[in-house]
Amino acid sequence: MISRIAVVYYSATGNVHATAKALAEGAQEADAEVRLLRTAETAPDRAIDRNPDWRAHLDVTADVPVATLDDLIWADGYGIGTPTRYGSIAAQLKTFLDTTGGIWEAGHLAGKPFTAFTSTGERHGGQESTLLSLYNVAYHWGSIIVPTGYVDYDVIHAAGGNPYGLSNVSGEGEPSKELLAAARYQGGRLARIAAAVAPLRAA
Repeated sequence: MISRIAVVYYSATGNVHATAKALAEGAQEADAEVRLLRTAETAPDRAIDRNPDWRAHLDVTADVPVATLDDLIWADGYGIGTPTRYGSIAAQLKTFLDTTGGIWEAGHLAGKPFTAFTSTGERHGGQESTLLSLYNVAYHWGSIIVPTGYVDYDVIHAAGGNPYGLSNVSGEGEPSKELLAAARYQGGRLARIAAAVAPLRAA
């Protein structure tokens, strides 16, 4: 069975976007049908324009579709990503997640694999707390959490060794080739698990 994967993310200056894109590529390599989707920007222009990198990234990704609830219903599995905001989820992504109550109540989110990814300015800037915050959403949805773990120790260790999910330190530059390799690995893993689990939801 070919799975359907929705990679939904928010990215201000591009680091989370790069990870999302690599995760989507990994899922596609595992024969999944993939939708790479961003959440809407809700920050005011005056805030965005104070950071040239923020404005540039918003402009260059304007053609990336904005996630909808229909995308979540369509998908068999989710890759959800956000930069850290004070150790938690960025408001732009949280606003979208907070609209899912109706489809959650209708059972459209239950039993679907869910993996998370993040980026922080500092190595100890809240990566794990942000990933756990994303997984709190998965608990309520009834999703199946797919952490990176150490399933492939060499790949995850080279990417920083975070067993909770993919994580980047933006203060050290763009995502490394090791992190992007781990994202592709995790995308493939998510797609295969989603394909295996999907028939059980219909049982």
